Amino acid sequence: HCPFLMGPIECLADVVTPDTDIQVTLSIFELASAAGIPCEVDPALVTALAGNRTEGSSPEDYKVSCLLLVFVAVSLPLLAADPASLYNPELDGYNNNLHCLAKAIVQLSAALFTVHNKNIETHLKEFLLVS
Repeated sequence: HCPFLMGPIECLADVVTPDTDIQVTLSIFELASAAGIPCEVDPALVTALAGNRTEGSSPEDYKVSCLLLVFVAVSLPLLAADPASLYNPELDGYNNNLHCLAKAIVQLSAALFTVHNKNIETHLKEFLLVS
């Protein structure tokens, strides 16, 4: 990493707020992600999800995204009761990769609600209430 390049990129990533225009935010996150700086929203995932949308996207797509989070929240107790959900010291994790679930939920919901131009934090709070 070149410090004279990393400093300005980190500063750009720090000034992004929820009020910032979504296209500007995605551009900054794409730059930061390419430089190896972790971002709140994965720009590649947002681009992939936005590419699957058609021009006549209906409000049903947003409802499906919300229902996906409800499905995950309802499935959490079943996953916790699964015998493969025991910690395995040899793997330094769980046999069914349950340790990756939290990161997956956060990244996927952030990308989905960025595509739909909705507040990510509000939806994650609702997810916690449901689960």
